[in-house]
Amino acid sequence: MGTYAAVVLAGGAARRMGGLDKPALPVAGRPMRDRVLAAVSDATPRVLVGAAAAVPAGVRVVREDPPGGGPVAAAAAGLALLDPDVRVVALLAADLPLLTRAAVGELLTHLDRETPDTAPPGDSGSAPAPPGDSGSAPAPPARSGLDGEPGPDGVCFVDGDGRRQSLCGVWRVAALRAAVHRLTVERGGSLSGAPVRALLAGLVVREVAWSGEGPPPWFDCDTDEDVRRAEEWAR
Repeated sequence: MGTYAAVVLAGGAARRMGGLDKPALPVAGRPMRDRVLAAVSDATPRVLVGAAAAVPAGVRVVREDPPGGGPVAAAAAGLALLDPDVRVVALLAADLPLLTRAAVGELLTHLDRETPDTAPPGDSGSAPAPPGDSGSAPAPPARSGLDGEPGPDGVCFVDGDGRRQSLCGVWRVAALRAAVHRLTVERGGSLSGAPVRALLAGLVVREVAWSGEGPPPWFDCDTDEDVRRAEEWAR
């Protein structure tokens, strides 16, 4: 996979943590959002969506409209800052302190494969394999994404229960922009409060289970206990 951009969403309200600036909380001595940005240090450009007092050099900062409007509004704001020739973007939550460049690289590799084990729109993944079964199955026919390219519109990790971690994924920019336009029309011009699943509805998504060493890169920090667990893993 060639060059890609990164949009990091840092505008959440963190209600379960008392409304703190959650992405600014340190894990292993470094703000979570900076750890996410470091995992995509080879992306061009890197865009942070949300309020931020200080960010690494070269990172573009923008606010969603309206501020606090949710992840879909934030994604739209980030996409608007990408140059027209950018074809692939990593769309990431800012509270993924265990994300690594290796994990992002794995997602990019899966996006570039032409015959994916792609989940149909709305499918959360394959059923567990029976005992003694290797879980292997013939790959489905190759599918093209919304932009006509072979393969999926996006790739994201799934957790051990088969739940998509949609804000730990990489996506074709054309497909995401088309989805933003569709959802904007459906919602009468406003993306405020729109759920991520509505944005991705209809996209061809490949789901990838983490098979690397170390903690899951999609682990997000919604509570103080989550931050403590991330600290232990990051040591």
